[in-house]
Amino acid sequence: MSVSPNVAVVAALVSEASRAAILTVMMDGRYHPVNELAYRAGITPQTASFHLAKMVDANIVSIEKQGRHRYYGIQSQEVAGIMEMLLSISPPMEIRSFKQALEDGAMRKARTCYDHLAGKLGVQLTASLLENGFISEEKDSFSITDKGNDFFASFHIDVEQVKKKRRSFSHKCLDWSERRHHLAGALGTALLERFLALNWIERIPGTRAIKVTCEGEKGFKEVFLFELV
Repeated sequence: MSVSPNVAVVAALVSEASRAAILTVMMDGRYHPVNELAYRAGITPQTASFHLAKMVDANIVSIEKQGRHRYYGIQSQEVAGIMEMLLSISPPMEIRSFKQALEDGAMRKARTCYDHLAGKLGVQLTASLLENGFISEEKDSFSITDKGNDFFASFHIDVEQVKKKRRSFSHKCLDWSERRHHLAGALGTALLERFLALNWIERIPGTRAIKVTCEGEKGFKEVFLFELV
């Protein structure tokens, strides 16, 4: 008998094309209404509701209710990590139009991976933190150095408060487009939120892609010593 027979159930749910498309939309870390998920997955709202019910039952997706409205999002960072891992070993999407090419380029340049930065921006940021001695690399995670504690404090990130969150603090996440690790976990989230607060980055509506602002280009160069290429 299999040690964990539910693995097959979860794998079957994630591997179905429409459900995979819905989960990929949710990788922006937000909650979405059924109609939006259906539109972006290219299916009917009825079909989307059917798939969402199955994923809710399997604890892959969670629901937020506001009055009569229901919003759906990925259940946890662990589910998001599995999705990013699957994307990293999947064949590249076939580009059939100029619009798709633009969207693909934007996603590869900078995007959210659930609740932290990914793409070239996420990988370059992680490399900068390592090169400047703010974090050190371990087998499956990153650790903050003494120099890093001083840096994050100066950047207005309370490391001790971040460590108190009930989740992984600073684990590695394999980037599907760069094939390298970027910083995830609560520390990755804190950085994303700080960049948004500083207006260094902006979310692009209807996608996980992130736009680096003029303030961001200057900030990343001056504070983290790199330019997004």
